[in-house]
Order: sequence, then structure tokens, then C-alpha cells
Amino acid sequence: MKRVNKNRIKKDPPIKQVKPEKRQTTLAGGTVLDKFNAYRDLHAQALFSSLGRMLSTPFNSIMTIAVLAISISLASGFYIAVVNIHQLTGNLQTSSQISLFLRDEVSDVHAKKLSENIRDNQSVQTVQLISKDQALAEFKEYSGFGSAINVLKKNPLPIVIQVLPNNTLTDKQSLTDLLKSFQQMPEVDFAQFDLQWVERLQAIVEVAQVFATLLNILLSTAVLVVIGNTVRLEFYSRRAEVVISKLVGATNGFIRRPFLYTGFWIGFISGVSAWFIVTILMLILRGSVERLSGLYQGDMHLLFLSFPETVFLLFISSLLGIMGAWVVLFFELRSNKLQ
Repeated sequence: MKRVNKNRIKKDPPIKQVKPEKRQTTLAGGTVLDKFNAYRDLHAQALFSSLGRMLSTPFNSIMTIAVLAISISLASGFYIAVVNIHQLTGNLQTSSQISLFLRDEVSDVHAKKLSENIRDNQSVQTVQLISKDQALAEFKEYSGFGSAINVLKKNPLPIVIQVLPNNTLTDKQSLTDLLKSFQQMPEVDFAQFDLQWVERLQAIVEVAQVFATLLNILLSTAVLVVIGNTVRLEFYSRRAEVVISKLVGATNGFIRRPFLYTGFWIGFISGVSAWFIVTILMLILRGSVERLSGLYQGDMHLLFLSFPETVFLLFISSLLGIMGAWVVLFFELRSNKLQ
């Protein structure tokens, strides 16, 4: 028998064992990073393909966006109008001040101490003391009867303390209580304050706020309906593509994705257009409003949409577009014809 040389026998290389973690990752279809990249690419493709479909039909897209931009600009315009009304009412607080007419026997020193005591009241914002000489000088300047006043031997005008209360336009009860407390002071002969004017102004501001809120809700509903109908028409134009996709196993999320991005683009572009419309209208009105404010010796400047308000406007318009598209697709994809 021939001896076999053990040195000539080649040993097989050892088999490398795959770690369980790598084997499971391979069977699952890639790493987590690969899945994230695929998910990102799918959304990017749906985002830009939906924009391309809108640009392929420019006339229909422009008409839809124009209608939505006008609706959104109306809602934004009434909102910014209410904001400017609040600014106007803030500037008119000095017109609703309380005037305290002191008795004739009250001296200037006593009136000054009284005004300092009133200034310490937490319900009071500012206090201004007008002496008899100051009142007489103002009367001569603005009344036009300066020569007649010079004939008088005694100054008939009383000392006046002008009080500007806090929360003048929001709390009527506190104003009434403050007025009663001033009327009970022994130094005060008469306290003048137009509560009815303040109440009317409060009612006007409240009506404007409620009207703006209802209008925003109504116009938001209109935006949802218009965007939903637009997405619905596009869905029916691509109905054959949707049916074939479901037959080959496409999920509702995969089918829904490009239509949701279509709603997003419609809402976002409409919000941007509405911002330009509101800004242009405010620029046109700014000169006239400031000129009118100057005639009444006011210092009112129109307020525009701030940066946070602009971001919120774009967010809401985009969200309305996505919601309108989602509601339509929710019912369409669950209809019996597409099962």
C-alpha cells in the first residue's frame, strides 16, 4: 500500500460565518440608511412630479390658484384690518380719559397732592394736572375769545385733573367703579367720562373680531372644497393608472402621495399669492390712512403681516391643501370600484 503524504492533502479554507445582525439586515432589504434614502427619493419624486403635472396645465392651475388666492387674501385682509382697528383703539384711549373738575376752594398745592394720590392707584395709567392758569391759556388759544376773557377780573375756570385709566377699552365695570370712587372725593366737584362712547367702541371691536373669525372659517371651508374638487378631477383623469397600480399591489399610501403633494402645491402657491395681494393693497392704502391720521393729529401707521404671521399664513394654506386632497382620496380609494 502506498503511503499517503499528509503534507500534500490541502485543507479547505474555513467558512466565514455571517453575523446574525447582517443576515437579518440583508433579508429585510437593506440597511436603515438605504430605506431612508429610498423613502426620501419616493417623496422627492412625488413632490416634483406633482409640480410638473400642474405646470403641464398652466391655464387650469392659474385659474384655480387665482380663486384660492383671492379667498385667502380676503381672510388675511380682514385679519389685518382687525389688527389695525386694535391699534386705532389703542391710540384713542386718550379720548376716553376721566376729567375731574375740582372745587373753587381747592388750592394748587392741594390739587397737586391729590393728583399724586390718584397716580398711586393701580387702576390708573397716567395723571395730568391742569392748573387754572394753564386752562385759561388753552381757552384763549383755542376758543377765539381771548379779548373777552381779558375783561374778566377773576379766572372762572377750575383746576382739572385728567386721568387715563388702565384697560379703558376692555373692562367697563372697573371704569364705572373707578368713576364712582372719584365722584366721592370731597375735592371733586364734577367728574366727566363718556361711558356710552367706550361701550359703543367695545361693541364695534367685538363685532369686527367675530365677523373676521366667521369669515375666516367660511373662506377656509371654501378653500378646502375648491382644492378637494381640483384633486378629485385629477384623480379621475388618472383613474386608469390608479386601478392598474392597485392591481399590481400598490398601497393606498403610495397612490395617495402624489395627489397630496398636488394639494400642498396648490395651497402653498395660493398662500404666497394671497400675501402679495394683501401687501399690495396695504401699500396702496397706507398713504391715504396716514394722511387722514395726520389731519386728526394722530400717529397711526398701517400694520402689515409680520414674519411669524406670514409663516402661519403659508402653513395654514398648505395644510388646507393637504387636508382637502386627503379627504377626497379617503373616500375615493375606499369606493367599491377600486377594490
